[in-house]
Amino acid sequence: MYTLINGKEVAASIKKEIASEVEIIKRNGKKIPHLAAILVGDDPSSQTYVKNKVKDCHEVGFDSTLLTYKNSVEESLIISKIEELNTDSGLDGFIVQLPLPDHISENKIIQAINPDKDADGFHPVNLGRMVLGLPGFLPATPYGIMELIKRYKIETSGKNCVVIGRSNIVGRPVSILMSQKGIDATVTVVHSRTTDIGNIVRKADIIIAALGSPGFVTENMVKEGAVVIDVGTTRIRDEKMRSGWRLAGDVDFENVAPKCSFITPVPGGVGPMTRVSLLRNTLLAAKQNKI
Repeated sequence: MYTLINGKEVAASIKKEIASEVEIIKRNGKKIPHLAAILVGDDPSSQTYVKNKVKDCHEVGFDSTLLTYKNSVEESLIISKIEELNTDSGLDGFIVQLPLPDHISENKIIQAINPDKDADGFHPVNLGRMVLGLPGFLPATPYGIMELIKRYKIETSGKNCVVIGRSNIVGRPVSILMSQKGIDATVTVVHSRTTDIGNIVRKADIIIAALGSPGFVTENMVKEGAVVIDVGTTRIRDEKMRSGWRLAGDVDFENVAPKCSFITPVPGGVGPMTRVSLLRNTLLAAKQNKI
């Protein structure tokens, strides 16, 4: 029988820990941590996600700011706003919600962010610190994944870990974190150009699926007792749902779960941990600003 990795439950526990720290900050008359978000366009997934981030801030006692722009906004205006936030002493951390419209360069936007306020952990400076094992802000989703592994006491040392997907947001950074000293997994990254993916994944003790392809990981790709972390969150039309859609992961949960020792659900697995990691990065930034 598998153990369900309940990210919603773990995130709620971490939020209580953060809220307790914020209470101490308030009692000491210090500045409350402040997280801002820039949202461009009307993508439903991004809107829902940012709305939840604002809600999370309120739950833990953070100040929060949401800045919204139309899809047609010029790149220069967003960069100008980022430069303004970079020098705002009342703000500890901020994010620019991805994906962005095609006419806006994600790389330019990410590199414009002050690394010391980079709550998403995407800036090259923070990624470089992560690679070297130096203190910094970790990318939010990989940070959340590592916390789930830690809190569920999942054995990683010497284990074969296969990461499916090589994005700069999840795949590449989580592969680095899984191979670092203290975690000590042997990591393989597979992607769209990998031949015989199924055979490689089948040998994994730990599978981290982060490619955005619903149901990609099937029962015959998973060995008995494997740990499966599903990062996928693709919206699929479903007339049975009141909203008209549902979230689907990269793993065929129903058929894969019985073979696993641990597995994350979608929703309620990695997603809540990504959001709570933003809060942790913001609290760290606030501490570095000597709140």
